[in-house]
Amino acid sequence: GCNPLAETGRSKLQNQRAVLNQQILRAVRMRAGAENLLRATNNNKVREQVLLELSFVNSDLQILKEELEGLNISVEVYQNTEETFSIPLVPLGLKETKEVDFTLPLKDFILEHYSEDSSEYEDEIADLMDLRQACRTPSRDEAGIEMLISYFLQLGYVENRFFPPTRHMGVLFTWYDSFTGVPVCQQNLLLEKASILFNIGALYTQIGTRCNRQTQDGLENAVNAFQRAAGVLSYLKETFTHTPSYDMSPAMLNVLVKMMLAQAQECVFEQIGLPGIRNEFFTLVKMTQEVAKVGEVYMLVNTAMNQEPVKENIPYSWSKLAQIKSDHYKALAHYFIATILCDHELQSSDDEDQQEKALSQLYDYMPEGLMVLTVLKDKVQRKQLGKAHLRKAIVYHEEALRVCGLCKKLRNIDVLQEVLTAAHKRSLLKYAQQETEDDFLSLIQAPDILPKTEHKIETIAPQFSKVKVKDFFHRLGPLTVFSAKQRWTAPRTIRIHHEAGELGFSLKGGSPVQIYCLDPACSAASMGLKEGDYIVSVGGVDCKWLGVNEVLEKFKSVGEQPIETEVISCQDTVASMHSKSATYSVGMQKTYSLICLAMEEDKIDQTKKAPLKLPFLSWGTKNRQKAASTLCLPSAVAGSSQMKKKLSPFTLLNTESSLY
Repeated sequence: GCNPLAETGRSKLQNQRAVLNQQILRAVRMRAGAENLLRATNNNKVREQVLLELSFVNSDLQILKEELEGLNISVEVYQNTEETFSIPLVPLGLKETKEVDFTLPLKDFILEHYSEDSSEYEDEIADLMDLRQACRTPSRDEAGIEMLISYFLQLGYVENRFFPPTRHMGVLFTWYDSFTGVPVCQQNLLLEKASILFNIGALYTQIGTRCNRQTQDGLENAVNAFQRAAGVLSYLKETFTHTPSYDMSPAMLNVLVKMMLAQAQECVFEQIGLPGIRNEFFTLVKMTQEVAKVGEVYMLVNTAMNQEPVKENIPYSWSKLAQIKSDHYKALAHYFIATILCDHELQSSDDEDQQEKALSQLYDYMPEGLMVLTVLKDKVQRKQLGKAHLRKAIVYHEEALRVCGLCKKLRNIDVLQEVLTAAHKRSLLKYAQQETEDDFLSLIQAPDILPKTEHKIETIAPQFSKVKVKDFFHRLGPLTVFSAKQRWTAPRTIRIHHEAGELGFSLKGGSPVQIYCLDPACSAASMGLKEGDYIVSVGGVDCKWLGVNEVLEKFKSVGEQPIETEVISCQDTVASMHSKSATYSVGMQKTYSLICLAMEEDKIDQTKKAPLKLPFLSWGTKNRQKAASTLCLPSAVAGSSQMKKKLSPFTLLNTESSLY
């Protein structure tokens, strides 16, 4: 990652964000305490003091929220350093987090669950923590993206290795909301994975805004970056459901995806117009439709930003900037079509049918009494309709300038003011050049322009497979067997003797190999070797990753001498307990805050008594009969021959997933 102490503009903004997050956290705690005291007391004097304190805290929170919004609209810092005459693009700020110490929980779990010396894995744990720390300050390029993706993929390994589905590990993850600054704390690795995905999307937006929009390559890279940002955010929305953070809620992510695609569409228009826009009939028709498309997508973004519940948390200046861009690009569309009508009279050498067809595609309807072909041929009607479009362009320009002037944050962005003012003056100049004697007859209202684009903008799904990651905890063994979901006995040492050149058993499987076709009369069986046991070491050499042939070679290498072999026996797989917050894991379907799944239980040994305390969920027959649930699904219960198929109702409880 980047040097966190580097005094760059972007690092200063992130440091300010971190400070604001801490101030917001203190204010939220004070407000919660005051509200609790208000509910608990009946003393009128105390209530008055508490209400006064609450008013101060709420006003402080509002000021802090406005400061955070100011950071979110500080777009100049993220733009390309080259001088440009373009409307700034909006990036997303990275989510801030607190440091996490994995050392003690992972070492305890390695000792308890894997029965290995946890001190041998200190370097791997340190590598994991270093990678997480580096992900807090990623570089604004492909290397930063690759680092975030590598940590996201590494979390998949960590989740399968160390986070059993029946209990929490005691690792508390804290992430701050990008828009409100409110912290979310959970002992849930899925919050960590979702937040890293958000930051991958945010980093793509920062890469997009950094591209040089004065070159074709720069604009092409910007389009690609915003499409990839939209793809990551869309993946986050579809994969992680019910995340407790406002900035990762489905409604907010839907708006952010639309905003990124709109910015990509804007860059496409700039890319088309970069070589220059020729004052030619068909070229202007194409540009009119392209710029009308940009205006339309920003109008949809603005509408989405003003819907509940997004309206309360989206930065106000973002919503106004979307409105300004919508009006600005709609004005440009009307200006282009006015140029077509005012500057290009139908000549005898022109293809009349082609021009009629091209112009008719711009309108859903024509003003009453006008026909496309008539407008093309009649000089007066062309001028009147052209001036009507210019008037509408001027109205849109003036509205964009008005909204920009009313928003304090946008008013201070100089390049935005310059672009809007220059476009407005150009339309006014064009209107002034037209003849004015027939203005009193100009009752025509310019019709709306149909948007159309030849460059369809779509999301680009994240391609995690392109980033190759090695499991830090590879030495624990193949993940298919040595995972947090699997349970097995402690390693047992068996002294295996060659009996007449035979071992008394066969081997099967990949890594690790299993005991197969065990002869009950052999010496290994008498020492405790069981059918289906996994061999983890032979003669003190780790064999978890060795195949059948390699293990057999080790047995043959010692000749007739007995060899000490460590084996383990697999027990029941740990039952899955789904989480209430972000609900995704590799290979698992999407789940929600209340889930009822059809599960197939293993055989129950009725001679064993159920423990008095069962963590989180009880699966016993007695509890199953007593359970009262609003939702249940039939489940095939495999038990003794007397047991029949019953309904298996259960509710999902997880108090750790609540918002702190």
